[in-house]
Amino acid sequence: MNKLIESISSLFKPTKLLPAGLYHYQSPPDAEQQYRLHLRVAEDGSGLLIINASTILHLNQTATELAYHLIQGTSLENTARTIASRYKISREDAKKDFYHFRGKIQALIEAPELDPVSVLDISRQDPYSGGPTAPYRLDCALTYRLPEKSNPDLAPRKRVDRELSTEEWFTIITRAWNLGVPHLIFTGGEPTLRDDLIPIIQKAEENGQVTGLLTDGYKLVDEEYRNNLLESGLDHLLFALNPREKESWVALQAILNEDLFTTVHITINSQILPILPQTIDQCRQYGANAISLSTTDPKDPTLADALIKARSMVAEADLPLKWDLPVPYSDHNPVSIELEVDQGGFPGAGRAYFYVEPDGDVLPGQGNNKVLGNMLSTDWRRIWESGEE
Repeated sequence: MNKLIESISSLFKPTKLLPAGLYHYQSPPDAEQQYRLHLRVAEDGSGLLIINASTILHLNQTATELAYHLIQGTSLENTARTIASRYKISREDAKKDFYHFRGKIQALIEAPELDPVSVLDISRQDPYSGGPTAPYRLDCALTYRLPEKSNPDLAPRKRVDRELSTEEWFTIITRAWNLGVPHLIFTGGEPTLRDDLIPIIQKAEENGQVTGLLTDGYKLVDEEYRNNLLESGLDHLLFALNPREKESWVALQAILNEDLFTTVHITINSQILPILPQTIDQCRQYGANAISLSTTDPKDPTLADALIKARSMVAEADLPLKWDLPVPYSDHNPVSIELEVDQGGFPGAGRAYFYVEPDGDVLPGQGNNKVLGNMLSTDWRRIWESGEE
């Protein structure tokens, strides 16, 4: 019976996959609407479509082929003929599929304030499934330095003996792009303490990578710095809110007034607990795009219970809850509570995303201190295979 099912299924699969690689489309200079499309085709035929270096779509094999023909500028008739032949469907159905797909992509191009990783009702691949050969995201800790008022012991500064230079980070960003990594998040420590943060983001933008930043936000009150950051091509922000400090709210309001997808991170501790409902509601009123939650002590039953209730509050506020983004080093990563697993067993860590320390060492994820190699000097296959162990 299994062989019969396999033979029937094979009738609806192409005999030859699209060539793996990276494909790019740039709208003509005189076009009314300017946009860029990057398509990464994997060895198994699935793909990642990056729209305007700001939104990532995970596509299955069929949708990847439609995206390929969209980028290549293949005529409707030729696209329909090719798809109909490869998938044993009628040309009319192939045309309808292509029209539907193209309409969805156009809607994404025109939509403001998109989530950096979007999910639409088009034929798509679940994120992190399939057989990738590189992660979808690198979390790059540019520094473990913290602001002066912070406890220096919160970040693992003893783990590294130096910070990479600007040029070394450029090398890592380029290597990541050549490997097919579409998404970079710059974290720390406090990454705004590096004078070269903006050039580093610009380097990724030049490639077409989606970029995010994790920061306490205080430096963003400076209008000139904020504008330079926005002009660098930054696509989304994870803002580490301190609800007890007025200056933190001022900084948050300043950035939410800008056109930048912003997730607000709230660390639940005994001081925040009494004002948690007001904090979430105020984030909603200010215009936050999403919320990220964690606790300072996952073993504290009171805080663990508060985290569960906070998730319900976020849902009631009609805000998305982000759980797989890196969080400030003073916090407990919320993934373990979200999925009821122990820290260190995060789905996606060492496969969907990796964590790069300030000296270039690669870890499976934040808080998992197994060194897989160094992003500057270690053969990628060795890093990738070590992450799968």
